[in-house]
Amino acid sequence: MSFVVPPEWAPHKAMWLGFPSHAELWQDDLEAAQEEVAALARALAGPGGERVRVMTGHPGGEHAARKLLGGVDGIDLMQGRFGDIWLRDTGPIFAGGQALAFRFNGWGGKYELEHDDTVAHQIAEMTGAPLVAHDFVLEGGAVDHDGRGTVLTTGQCLLNPNRNPGWTTADAEEALARSLGARKVLWLGEGLRNDHTDGHVDNLARFVAPATVAVPVAWGRGDPNAEAYDDAARRLSGMTDADGTPLKVVRIPSPGWIDGEAGPIPASHMNFLIANKAVIVPIYEKQPGDFAVGVLREIFPGREVIGLPSIAILTGGGSFHCITQQEPA
Repeated sequence: MSFVVPPEWAPHKAMWLGFPSHAELWQDDLEAAQEEVAALARALAGPGGERVRVMTGHPGGEHAARKLLGGVDGIDLMQGRFGDIWLRDTGPIFAGGQALAFRFNGWGGKYELEHDDTVAHQIAEMTGAPLVAHDFVLEGGAVDHDGRGTVLTTGQCLLNPNRNPGWTTADAEEALARSLGARKVLWLGEGLRNDHTDGHVDNLARFVAPATVAVPVAWGRGDPNAEAYDDAARRLSGMTDADGTPLKVVRIPSPGWIDGEAGPIPASHMNFLIANKAVIVPIYEKQPGDFAVGVLREIFPGREVIGLPSIAILTGGGSFHCITQQEPA
């Protein structure tokens, strides 16, 4: 393997972004979600320093995107087809000048929507990057990268039998080494409660610098994910990266309990997005959102840290990191 996946803080040629397009999925939240995604696109193209490629799912979505974003400098509207906006999971992972595609099965068969299994191929064609397809199930939100061959993931997701039945830890590590250049895989346990992704790591823990990982700390009484956060922090504090460097763990306030129709929903400040010149953080409540922004400003002193609402987007199951995919420079 002659390449590893670049870290998210490395320079980007473009940032791909999914635009909510399907009224039958978003229902009463469609317009609000479109406005939140448009605000994210403008922040990325402005202070974020990104070329933003907004992928729309069908003509209705394209019409709404043009109304909100047409003519904005730095934003290109790209016609495409997808089941929904979660490009982090359906799109390719870029590395070594290639677009790496994986099988997608609707997060273990929960939400199998038309066109989602073709998104990586569509984006590869639009970018002109050679497509390399791998014959196993993997979502981009299930893995995080330090750019030196260390990959962070959770056993709850990657070893779930609804993805690749029969996979052992060794099987998963071999697949990640072969496809992503992983030299070492760091295993965490359970992800967020009620997360339909079965514990994607980009809601739980993120590399923010070499040998440095951010993990939430519980906020308020009854935080539904307090145990998962502390377990992740404990595990990481005893780990080293692929070069043998002990990890530094930075704690960031969680959103706490964000109520949904069937209990807490998987809101996470960890679903931030690292752009060329900014870090965009999903905000659900002013506090602890302001505190999370403050900690991230200390972690990323060379980037503007911007908090934006992500309440409507979260009704679909994710946030800013879930709906984007960076194309490295």
